[in-house]
Amino acid sequence: QVRLVESGGGSVQDGGSLRLSCSASEYSTKDNCIAWFRQAPGKERERVAFIGPHDGTSYTDSVKGRFAISRGARKNTINLQMNNLTPNDTAIYFCAGARTPFTCPTTTTANYWGEGTQVTVSS
Repeated sequence: QVRLVESGGGSVQDGGSLRLSCSASEYSTKDNCIAWFRQAPGKERERVAFIGPHDGTSYTDSVKGRFAISRGARKNTINLQMNNLTPNDTAIYFCAGARTPFTCPTTTTANYWGEGTQVTVSS
């Protein structure tokens, strides 16, 4: 059974940094595209970044230059390094994958979701 587990969330002040990790079991992060999403209170879930099987990456405009998605040192782990955080980054962060290889998941095409990790940035 596929399982995705996020970790690394927490509370930081404006300008601070956090590193989130997504650990997958029964699912290869090397052979699939993994995405990070976030959902703030009262807002729709949005895709923040993804990394493809050939290590191509993509970011939503609001996090470009501040966030970096990468493969972790541990097998089947994807990290999201978040720097220069602002209160607008406050949200629950989820990692997700799709059943179809090479499909980078969107909110409607993701098949596997973690339970999320809370990130709170205070001013």
